[in-house]
Amino acid sequence: MRRTRKARRGRLAGAVLALVVAGAGFGLYWFQPWKLWQDETVEEALPGTVRTSGTPRAEPSATASPAPGPQTVAGGDLVSHEHATSGTVKLIRLADGSHVVRLENLDTSNGPDLRVWLTDAPVKEGRAGWHVFDDGEHVSLGRLKGNKGSQNYPVPADADLSRYTSLTIWCDRFDVSFGAAELAGA
Repeated sequence: MRRTRKARRGRLAGAVLALVVAGAGFGLYWFQPWKLWQDETVEEALPGTVRTSGTPRAEPSATASPAPGPQTVAGGDLVSHEHATSGTVKLIRLADGSHVVRLENLDTSNGPDLRVWLTDAPVKEGRAGWHVFDDGEHVSLGRLKGNKGSQNYPVPADADLSRYTSLTIWCDRFDVSFGAAELAGA
């Protein structure tokens, strides 16, 4: 009898240990706490602009009309929500008529499953703004490429830009905004 009790305790301890290890593994996967110490910087040039490599450029002739370049349609400054966030957001119309959202000088925390969303929700300061963006309409522009730097996000051609008044860096895993900006007309 003593031996069976010991065997049961051993099996129970093994089962508890297995549950603890599985729970810790799931918690690490779900929260990904290491991302808080990992920064990813992405520096992209604005589409439709030409970077020169130090070679002199020819002067345009007086009769040549300048090629239409990217034009800022709307923009705003990022405010912090769940995490300290700063930078500038610009909605830019390219020469071909397509649009991109450009994040410039972005600085926020890294996190699991971060997305860039155009939304119809108002931007609220502080905790009041953490959870408002999934209540209305939004269009996802994809995963956040990096938590620092300047990046471009193509806007789908069928997106009705008149419906979206703000942008959020949204953590889809925890349904919370890291930061957001009102998009005021340029």
